[in-house]
Amino acid sequence: METPYAIEMLHITKRFPGIIANDDITLQLKRGEIHALLGENGAGKSTLMSVLFGLYQAEEGVIKKDGKEVTIHDPNDANDLGIGMVHQHFKLVECFTVLDNIILGVEPTKHGFLQKDEARKKVLALSEKYGLQVDPDAVVEDITVGMQQRTEILKMLYRDNEILIFDEPTAVLTPQEIDELMKIMKNLAAEGKSILFISHKLAEIMAVADRCTVLRKGKYVGTVETAKSSPEELSAMMVGRNVNFHVDKKPAHVGDVVLDIQHMTVASKTHKKDAVHDVSMKVRRGEIVCIAGIDGNGQSEFVYGLTGLEPLKSGTITLNGKDISKASIRQRSTSGMSHIPEDRHKYGLVLDYSLEDNLVLQRYFEQKFTDRIGFLRRDNIRKYADRLIDEYDVRSGQGPVTAARAMSGGNQQKAIIAREVDKAPELLVAVQPTRGLDVGAIEFVHRKLVEQRDAGKAVLLISLELDEVMDVPDRILVMYEGEIVGELDPKTTTQEELGLYMAGAKRDEVKA
Repeated sequence: METPYAIEMLHITKRFPGIIANDDITLQLKRGEIHALLGENGAGKSTLMSVLFGLYQAEEGVIKKDGKEVTIHDPNDANDLGIGMVHQHFKLVECFTVLDNIILGVEPTKHGFLQKDEARKKVLALSEKYGLQVDPDAVVEDITVGMQQRTEILKMLYRDNEILIFDEPTAVLTPQEIDELMKIMKNLAAEGKSILFISHKLAEIMAVADRCTVLRKGKYVGTVETAKSSPEELSAMMVGRNVNFHVDKKPAHVGDVVLDIQHMTVASKTHKKDAVHDVSMKVRRGEIVCIAGIDGNGQSEFVYGLTGLEPLKSGTITLNGKDISKASIRQRSTSGMSHIPEDRHKYGLVLDYSLEDNLVLQRYFEQKFTDRIGFLRRDNIRKYADRLIDEYDVRSGQGPVTAARAMSGGNQQKAIIAREVDKAPELLVAVQPTRGLDVGAIEFVHRKLVEQRDAGKAVLLISLELDEVMDVPDRILVMYEGEIVGELDPKTTTQEELGLYMAGAKRDEVKA
């Protein structure tokens, strides 16, 4: 007799206003396998997994676990069935500690009193076993996004779930952390756990998944064994055309200095040691400069200081010859700076605003969007939003009036990129601009960055993706422990040399 599937989702259909997110999709997960779910932004992957986890209810179709039909009304039902989920956008209470977040909802008590000691031991044992080092007493709002990701994974492992859903788990991890997570996933599968793994990164799917199911525009395209497939085949299934994995660009024509940073120091919120220490650098017209480094080495604080989200402890920032060291965020924006932020929910969007209102967030006060009395010119805003939505292929159920919260993560990212690039800035600060995007959208974003460069703009890229770091910029600056420790030419360096700089191994050579 054939062993039943660990999970079967049969003929699932899920509708939202104006869109069928899942249209008659069937997905079958074997016991002990890693099954990848691949598709463009807005293809319905996260929606399908949210149906399995009880966050949404499907209008049609059934779910079976171990061959028996089950009803999942909410995440508590899912947890009772041994189904856990690491969400693309973390479900963490920011003012709670890491430990409090992990045990939230399953707190160990004795005679009505919270027993954290046992929980702490279990969390530390799990973090040690799976290489997910965390500080259980750190407050979530003070830790890096990579650390928040580890907290989400530990939250799931703490509950002893046997069906594990990873929704874009590597989007915010460093290359080293990604390698570690791949090993963790393989170990979990070897222990008999069944894993559903949503990813846009074809190399990861090829490296870790046994089978891959592809969705396109809410419909099922097919399921393949990854060992018998290729990245080219999967990408063509996903976007319906062949994708160019290499960034085509002409040699840079470098002009005047646009951004001049001298001796920038930014204090750390969590340590006595400064997060950014004495950084000096320049970005010129017609070039893309990339700051590379392992997550948590001061890149985020550097961007906060540059864009005005955090004050400088010392140093100066000059944009087009104008000192903006103490300028407000709006003043920096109107002076010619655009910022694609690392955290799209915290700094990129007002989630309960419509898509069209988010697209004019930094320009609503301009004459074409606001009349002399102060009323918004709604017709102009709608026309502007429609143009950007069309040009950047931003997909949403109700077009410009869709709430940003209701859009997929990748389409939220495309909306931010559209808004920031369309301002035609003198300096574009792009932090993890392709995070959570599919290969077709990544190709498009890279083309937009190169277009900005070729139009004589200055582009400062901050990326954790080694392929992006090697392929897109004209110069690479490596940041380690808040300092610039090396400048590399992507045409002549190697990933191995770059990795040594990122790990601090070449720091002494630079200082010498």
